[in-house]
Amino acid sequence: MTELRLGAIGLGSAARLMIPSLVAHPHVRLVAAADPLPAARERFEREFGGRTFTDAEALCASGTVDAVYIATPHANHAPDVRTAARHGLHAIVEKPMALTIDDCRTMTQAAEDAGIALVIGHTQAFNPPHALMGKLIRSGEFGPLRQIVNFMYGNFLYRPRRPEELDSAQGGGIMYNQVPHQIEILLTLATAPLRSVRAVTGVWDPKRRTEGALAAFVTFADGAVAQLTYSGYDHFDSDELHYWVGESGDEKRGDEHGKARAALGSVIDRPEEERQLRAGFGYAGRGAMRAAGTMHEGHFGFLLASCERADLRPAPDGVTIYSDEGVRTIDLPTARSYPNRGAVIDELYEAAVNGVPPVHDGRWGTRSMTAVLALVESARTGNEIFLEEVAV
Repeated sequence: MTELRLGAIGLGSAARLMIPSLVAHPHVRLVAAADPLPAARERFEREFGGRTFTDAEALCASGTVDAVYIATPHANHAPDVRTAARHGLHAIVEKPMALTIDDCRTMTQAAEDAGIALVIGHTQAFNPPHALMGKLIRSGEFGPLRQIVNFMYGNFLYRPRRPEELDSAQGGGIMYNQVPHQIEILLTLATAPLRSVRAVTGVWDPKRRTEGALAAFVTFADGAVAQLTYSGYDHFDSDELHYWVGESGDEKRGDEHGKARAALGSVIDRPEEERQLRAGFGYAGRGAMRAAGTMHEGHFGFLLASCERADLRPAPDGVTIYSDEGVRTIDLPTARSYPNRGAVIDELYEAAVNGVPPVHDGRWGTRSMTAVLALVESARTGNEIFLEEVAV
């Protein structure tokens, strides 16, 4: 079977999560990387023996790869995708796809003009329980979809950050980093296009001057509705309502509330020290890479989808259905390490090698970001925003 040579553009924390799945994939070989940090490049050369470069242009022009995984800062996503397209390279791009609709469109157009596969790697859209829930809903077995509830409480705002990650104007905060996951879940489950959004956001900590909380109401063209809640303030942990299984499928302890906030400590007042701490969580950090192995399926907070004749929610290893006939769980195959990230790579491979059009392409990503930006606008203006007003 054809092997796909892949290069990683950006060796930060996102790449650190993706690399184990790239290494474990039977038909992908990680052969190159680009990053401005010498320590990240040196580690990559040591561990993979591949070529390294300081920037995306140099990697893409090198002739060493067939495809790239783009995990650079948000503002770089659009130029990096255009660079890959110019060199005829297929691409996965991390969330958010971009910070503006215009950038999403130029990325999509560049990919289509170049004839490359562009996969928007929003991991929750590839999550096996979410995909199964969407399939069950669309089967019609339980009647029409009526309501979706998703709320996520965690420690996002108190993980070490670079200054720009706490600046909403530069794509910082939850609206560009976490809320896209909630929107992709809606797109995975819904049976009709999104119609409108109404949102309120919160900035509750003067030392973290970016949105850390969201409450939103979403409507769909077929009359279904969704309620979204997010809090990244490291108090309640919604994994308590998901069997103490963490977002990536790890089993967790139930006594770690506030741990991230406490660990950040006084560094919260010293941006340069926090920046250095943040770098330690990327690929250049000293910690060992996680090996592939069996774990539970990932998730994103408490999720419940209500059809007329049943409620569905993700389970640690499948989907649980609550209906008039009782409660039953449909089990999924044993999870791979970071199974949702494995599915992202599968979609790129099938598109690049076998010509299967990706589901999560640039147009899908543009729809997702249209909804995210509508939530941002609603929170700013206090108005309900109709999606047709934000043309895709």
